[in-house]
Amino acid sequence: MEFRKIFDTIPDQFDKYRPRYSQELFDKLVDYAKIGPGKEVLELGPGTGQASEPIIKTGCDYHAIELGEHLYAKMKVKYADLPNFSIVNDDFITHDFGDQKFDMIYSAATIQWIPEEIAYSKTFELLKPGGVLAMMFTRGDYKESNEALYDKIQKVYEDYFKPETKYAQSGFGYKNAPAYGFTEVETYNFYGTRELTADDYVEYSRTHCDHLVIPEPYNTQFFDGLRNAVLEEGNKIIFKDTYVLYLTRKPER
Repeated sequence: MEFRKIFDTIPDQFDKYRPRYSQELFDKLVDYAKIGPGKEVLELGPGTGQASEPIIKTGCDYHAIELGEHLYAKMKVKYADLPNFSIVNDDFITHDFGDQKFDMIYSAATIQWIPEEIAYSKTFELLKPGGVLAMMFTRGDYKESNEALYDKIQKVYEDYFKPETKYAQSGFGYKNAPAYGFTEVETYNFYGTRELTADDYVEYSRTHCDHLVIPEPYNTQFFDGLRNAVLEEGNKIIFKDTYVLYLTRKPER
C-alpha cells in the first residue's frame, strides 16, 4: 500500500489523535486570503477535518478532495449537512475539475504527498488570478520539555523501529512556488502545547504512516517501549508544537 493511502485504514484513530492547528494560524490565513461568503476554497486531502472547520465556518463555498474512501466518509458524516460544504472522493493528481476555479487552495500536511511539479502546476491552474495557495504542517518537539524521556524514546526507536517499508519520501519544496509562477512565499510560525498520557502517545504514534507497517514481534515491543518510557516519566509527555504556514499567490495577471 502507498503511504499516502495508509491513513485511510485508521479513520477513527486518525480523527481522534492527529493534532489540530492554532486559531491564530487560521486568523492569519483567513485575513490574508480574505476568505468569507462568496469565496471558493479547495482543501487538498482534508483527512477527517483537522484543518477544515475553521474555514467552513467563514461561510465560504468550501470544497475538498480526499483520496481515502473512509476518510471521505468521515468528512461526509461531519459536514455534509452544511450548505457550503462539498467533497469528492478522488485523487487530486488525476481529478478533472472542469471549469472550477478557486480563490484559495490549501493543504494541511497533504501537499507533500503530491509530486512537486504536479502540485504547483495544477494548483496554479486552478486558482483565480490573485488566488492564494496555503500550505501548513505541524512540527512537534518533546525533547525540550523532558530530555530524559526523549533519550528513552530514542532508545526504543533504535531497538525496535523496524518498519517493513522505509519512509523514503523526498522533502517537498515549500518555498519553490515562485519557480512555477507564484509570488514569493511568506512563512509564519504559530505555537501550541499538547500534553499526552502514555496511552494517548502510543495511539498518536500509531497514526504515523511508517509506524503502521512495523511487523511483529517489533510492533508490540516498539509500542510497549514507548508506553513504558512515558509511564516511567510520570505518565506525561509534553509536545511543544510549531504550526508552520506558507502563503503565496497566483499573480493578478
